[in-house]
Amino acid sequence: MLRNELRQILEKGLHDVESDWTVPAAIINDPEMHDAERERVFGRSWVFLAHESEIPERGDYVVRYISEDQFIVCRDEDGQVRGHLNSCRHRGMQVCRAEMGNASHFRCPYHGWTYNNKGSLVGVPAGREAYGNKLDKSLWQLKPVPKLDTYKGLIFGCLDPDAQSLDDYLGDMKFYLDIVLDRSDAGLEVVGAPQRWVVDANWKLGADNFIGDAYHTMMTHRSMVELGLAPPDPKFALYGEHVHTEHGHGLGIIGPPPGIPLPEFLGMPENIVEQLQRRLSPEQVEVFRPVAFIHGTVFPNLSIGNFLMSKDHVSPPTSFLTLRLWHPLGPDKMEIMSFFLVEKEAPDWYKEESYQAYVRTFGISGAFEQDDAENWRSITRVLGAQYAKTMELNYQMGRGVYEPDPDWPGPGNAFPMDYAEANQRNFMEYWMQLMVTDPASHTGNGKVSDEAAAEALARAEG
Repeated sequence: MLRNELRQILEKGLHDVESDWTVPAAIINDPEMHDAERERVFGRSWVFLAHESEIPERGDYVVRYISEDQFIVCRDEDGQVRGHLNSCRHRGMQVCRAEMGNASHFRCPYHGWTYNNKGSLVGVPAGREAYGNKLDKSLWQLKPVPKLDTYKGLIFGCLDPDAQSLDDYLGDMKFYLDIVLDRSDAGLEVVGAPQRWVVDANWKLGADNFIGDAYHTMMTHRSMVELGLAPPDPKFALYGEHVHTEHGHGLGIIGPPPGIPLPEFLGMPENIVEQLQRRLSPEQVEVFRPVAFIHGTVFPNLSIGNFLMSKDHVSPPTSFLTLRLWHPLGPDKMEIMSFFLVEKEAPDWYKEESYQAYVRTFGISGAFEQDDAENWRSITRVLGAQYAKTMELNYQMGRGVYEPDPDWPGPGNAFPMDYAEANQRNFMEYWMQLMVTDPASHTGNGKVSDEAAAEALARAEG
């Protein structure tokens, strides 16, 4: 149960984000908030684990996390994708110490209990002598992820066995994910291992930034503008769309400003353009045709960036695709995992140009990355202090400035510019709904029950 003071902050925050468009600063860097969100947010949400191209062969595996729980995500000997808790059923020791590899079996280094890659316990040293042949190995398999599913190559896990399906959880966000994930016949592949680094910042700041913050570009990334690697027009995000859907998901879609010629479909190779026009719906093609930037977040901690960038100030722009995982390590620390993906059937020259554009701008050594990390570190440090936690943060951008776009061809709540904060409010509102609702009040379909939501708002108003 939440401590009363914590509950009051969250219930007031839920009321304020809906009515006043503000968010309590106390949610950013607070140990109790972090402890609560492990159960209430990460314990209930579908969390991205891996891309199927990372485990293409039988026996391939990677080790990934849902909050603090570590899982072996593997392809078993029958080719099925599985997720096993990386913990021996005897004393809890890790059975897999590597981050990735290929294995038909996993053996605990403590006592030697051995499991196949389906998770079954198949070997117990001195089993007859130690257990008198009475150990039923079928009862002691590795604990599976309670729910595991894939969508267009993305592997997700959920710790709530009663949660709604992944398909329902993604909902209308699938329309936009397909534009990125399902535009070629052979699909995408992750190139190399994901880059990983630790930043002394709260994970929500990365998710908040990618879901809809085009506003920071002109100030935070000013040096990139001066180098010709970012749009020179300070109003560039006016030529875009700001879209959010149920369950806290959202994205920004930005096209080129008038008078700046840029290639259609992010300048993708001709063979991929032909395939995407065939695979995507007319509405998806209409959305994607003028795009120069796509940035978004699948709640809670998976972000997507599909950008048209130059690797230097003289080369023509090339698009690249990155997935970002914001893995919380505490209230003031996260591990960032950055994946580079490209269409399998893209020409080699495009793959190389795309990779170069990615590493020079994003990724651990990317120029944009350094700017963002400094902001997030500073925010986290400041908002961890006692008096700073009493502030309300302004999430009012766009209030009274714009109305929903009636002509937008895609689903969700769309607004005709990317200088807006509706996506961020949607993300924070859903986060706070999960936080104020005790597990027994959660419906299991990804929503807070109407009664629980009404009760929380009544307490906040009363």
